[in-house]
Amino acid sequence: MSDIGDWFRSIPFITRSWFAASIAVPFIGKLGLIDFRNLLLFPEMVFSRFHIWRPITATFYFPITPNTGFLYLVNLYFLYHYSTRLETGAFDGRPADYVFMLLFNWICIVVSFDFHLLMIPLIMSVLYVWAQFNKDTIVSFWFGTRFKAYYLPWVILAFNFIIGGSFMNELTGNLVGHLFFFLMFKYPMDLGGRSFLSTPEFLYRFFPNRRGGVSGFGAPPSRRPAAQDPAGGGGGGGGRHNWGQGFRLGGE
Repeated sequence: MSDIGDWFRSIPFITRSWFAASIAVPFIGKLGLIDFRNLLLFPEMVFSRFHIWRPITATFYFPITPNTGFLYLVNLYFLYHYSTRLETGAFDGRPADYVFMLLFNWICIVVSFDFHLLMIPLIMSVLYVWAQFNKDTIVSFWFGTRFKAYYLPWVILAFNFIIGGSFMNELTGNLVGHLFFFLMFKYPMDLGGRSFLSTPEFLYRFFPNRRGGVSGFGAPPSRRPAAQDPAGGGGGGGGRHNWGQGFRLGGE
């Protein structure tokens, strides 16, 4: 048990909290301690009866049955694997920026689509952002298949369609992840457009940066040659941040 506890404590805080809630809430519903129907997102119940908890519980709840148990475990693994790598890679030391990404993706999923369960779309949006930061990384998937991480969200969409019979959750997550990455990075930094998104200042008060002294996002991996920083890129006035390297699927 100590090994499990050590492993759990080694998970970064935001991912650990999300991971734990995604285990606790489904088991509460499975044990019948709370009627699972009260955990699902029904917009009419939110607005007519003020069940304001439903968008939150629907983010963590997943029905565990003999038919859905494997799909639940697969997506729980995706949550742990890719959220950990984003939090300790591209968003390392910047928890407020990571929380903002999760909140933005979550709000887009809640207000734009009529889903009773939000777990898979949110997980897929995180996986999509990771894949964009690590698009040229070679990942390994089932049966020894290997391909660039850029294609991973779409491979998983097809994989979940085969084992679960649907792809709308995965497609929604991919589209929301693409929207965040485009507005936050692609459009302002690669295409020279205005910045539409920025992390609210109050999040930095709750989740202060753990290193450096400049709030806000740095630059993602550039797709075009960038001018050299005369200061050597060592955290100068531009406030840029090294967004990390890719990770191989299943690697350390």
